[in-house]
Amino acid sequence: MILDKNYKATMNDFLLYLRYISVSFKSQMQYKVSFWLQVIGQILVTAVEFFGVWALFSRFNSIGTWTLNEVALFYGIINISFACADALGRGFDSFSTINKSGDFDRLLVRPRTTALQLLGKEFTLKRIGRFFQGMVVMWWSLSSLHIPLTFKTLWLLGTSFVGGVALFVGIVIMQATITFWTIESLEIMNILTYGGVETAQYPLAIYSKWFQRFFTFLIPLACVSYFPLLAVLEKEDAFLVPLWFCYVSPIAGIIFLMVALQLWKIGERYYCSTGS
Repeated sequence: MILDKNYKATMNDFLLYLRYISVSFKSQMQYKVSFWLQVIGQILVTAVEFFGVWALFSRFNSIGTWTLNEVALFYGIINISFACADALGRGFDSFSTINKSGDFDRLLVRPRTTALQLLGKEFTLKRIGRFFQGMVVMWWSLSSLHIPLTFKTLWLLGTSFVGGVALFVGIVIMQATITFWTIESLEIMNILTYGGVETAQYPLAIYSKWFQRFFTFLIPLACVSYFPLLAVLEKEDAFLVPLWFCYVSPIAGIIFLMVALQLWKIGERYYCSTGS
């Protein structure tokens, strides 16, 4: 009976979230020309980023044992993961404004969790530009390296994508949680979001040891992108990583998201309204 009630509650929340997304889509598509211009702008901006990577390799040919084709795989998977996370987490990303204005009070009195309401506040559809560009780069990498889309490859890429989305959404939620105490959003957290994307566009092996440990054990960026892609590229032996670990490491991103949501609940207890 309890399991049945929990199942129904979960399905109701999921259907409500889909309704939120539907409303957000309709709102953003009211101005179609503006929307498509923003999408094109996203594609151009991310294309310039990859051009910088290409320029680096055109000058030095390789970074250690890594070629442009291999690095392009890291670039592609992390960008499609971040594009989805950025689209999903817009409500938390703008939470400092909601907090300062006192609008968070309205979310607290509604019969749904505040996390669900903020996730459904806005699905930023224009991020499809970054997503599309990342997919193109990833497809080019797989094609040029002649990597077949076997079940193994699809599993590794799929879990890497899901884990990456969960990780970045978790980071944004933690950034929003901090504003319960700081009021203003801390821009230093962008080191972990946009800075994390810049970091994961290259194999973690090229960085110093302390940096590798930070993005493995504290912020598990390596677990959601670097390790599974080592298995895709069949380089796990060269970097002394057990093959089984490459298959399960993206779970760290989901665990990170669950911890972030628990911290969010703690932060809610310290919320003070504007008093107006």
